[in-house]
Parts: sequence; C-alpha cells; structure tokens
Amino acid sequence: MKILFTFPGQGTQRVGMLQDLPERDAILTQVRAVLGDEAGQLDSAAALRHTRAVQLCLLIAGVAWAQELERSGVKPDMVSGLSIGAFPAAVVAGVIPFSDALRLVALRGDLMEQAYPEGYGLTAIVGLRLEQVELLVAGSGTYIANINAEQQIVIAGSEEAMAKVAGRALEQGAQKARQLAVSVPSHCALLNAPAQKLKQAFADVALSRPNCAYLSGSTGRVLWLPELIAEDLALNMARTVRWREAMIAANERDVRLAIEMPPGSVLSGLTRQAFREGITVCREQNSVAAIVHLVEKTRAAR
Repeated sequence: MKILFTFPGQGTQRVGMLQDLPERDAILTQVRAVLGDEAGQLDSAAALRHTRAVQLCLLIAGVAWAQELERSGVKPDMVSGLSIGAFPAAVVAGVIPFSDALRLVALRGDLMEQAYPEGYGLTAIVGLRLEQVELLVAGSGTYIANINAEQQIVIAGSEEAMAKVAGRALEQGAQKARQLAVSVPSHCALLNAPAQKLKQAFADVALSRPNCAYLSGSTGRVLWLPELIAEDLALNMARTVRWREAMIAANERDVRLAIEMPPGSVLSGLTRQAFREGITVCREQNSVAAIVHLVEKTRAAR
C-alpha cells in the first residue's frame, strides 16, 4: 500500500499564503537567494494578479508543506502535481534542486503571461461528459485544457469564446460553467511556443533520477528518466491535464493514501472520484498527527 503526495495548480492561490509556512524563515532565505527582494511580496494581492507570482507561491508552498511531513517521517512513494504542481512534485522527488525550480518557474510564469497578457484564461464546466464538451468546443476557438474528473472539464481560450461555450454548456444541462482565477489559456496549443522556450532553459539544469515515482499529471504515466521528467515539466503548460487518468493509474499502482499539499483541497475531491479504494486527505484540513496516524495504518496494511 503506497502513499502519494499531490500538489495543486493555479486557482488555489490566496493572499498571504506564504505567511504560515512551516520553517518559513529557512525556506524564504533560500527563495531570497534566487529572487532577491521579490520574495517578500510574492503573496500580496498586487503580486498575485500576475502568473509569475502565483506559480512561485505554489512552488514554495508545495515544497515547504511536503518537507514538513517528511520531517515527521512521512515519505511519499509517489508524487504528482497538476500543472505548476508538477514542479514542487519534482523537487520533493529529488529530480531538480529547489533553486533551479525557482528560476524555471519564474521564467515559466513570465513566458505564459507575456504570450497572453489579458483577455484569455480557463473556464471549468461541471456536469457534462468529455464527449459533450468536445462537441461544444469544436470550431469555437477554445480547447480542452483539463480532464479533472468524469464530469469536470476545463476549457481554455479567449474570455469571449469561453463565455459563448459556457452559455451553451448551461443550456445543455451543465451544473456550473465558471471562469477560473487563471489569466492565461493553459494546457492547449496556444502555449506551444512558450513551452518550447522553457524546454530550452532546462539545458543548463542538472537533473537527477527521482527517489520516488514521479507520476505525470499530463500523461498519467510514471516517469523515471530525468530527461523525460524535464520534458514533462517544460511542456505541461501546453498539454491537456489528465488528472483523472493519473489518479486512476496511481490507484492501480497500489496507492491507498493520497495527501494533498496546501493550498486548498480541490485535488482531494478530484482524486477521491478517481480512486476505487483508498483515502484522500488534504494537509490544510488535517493535522500532522492525524496524517501520521493514517500513514501508519497504510504502512501496516502492506
């Protein structure tokens, strides 16, 4: 019976999210060494209007909270992240140094925002199946971006085009059609060019073989070769997120406890829908002691 750490993507961020980090001074010292004075303002309301700050905050938070659990003896057998969440997953797996991840994520955010500074984003459609949404986006100028659950599909594109698709989705019985707090059209062909630029930046980074299984949220496959993980990290901004497939794959590989790193609990709900058996929890709503207890029960079942 295995343990999975999951790391959320954009849309879960909130103002002040770095203020209560475990070992906060120590990790922010590392951040300042790379980003300078920017480190102290990343989780401000003004900064979080920009993709760069949002993605850096999610990287920092993911690494900090995972390290807290590791200090308490909770080690993952597998890690997986949704979109930007793949970067803290790779750091925790030992694939990429935290300092290099900070530099690459800063570049990632800049490339994405510069490509589409305004007027684009993501919209979640809840209550329709994938094949229904595929018919709605055909010829609309929008794309399937995330397949999060059987009836939770995210589309990407211009705000105008997404609004038209959202209206049609509601007419066809969707429960919700809501634009997300993401300002770029992630996970589609619109970001192919920025993704290739990020891939080039990996050439100067020394990568290591992961010390636990790295599960791609884009392909649903476990990757062990550092060069394949680097490609996954670089190109996932332009690839459809297949979270449901990834979590089914994790469950089939004997993962029976999935622990979501802060912020939020979105992934826990999505993961729970994909698991046939096992438990999903989020760190934000559970104490370290409670999680340690669940880990001990999971290990005892091995």
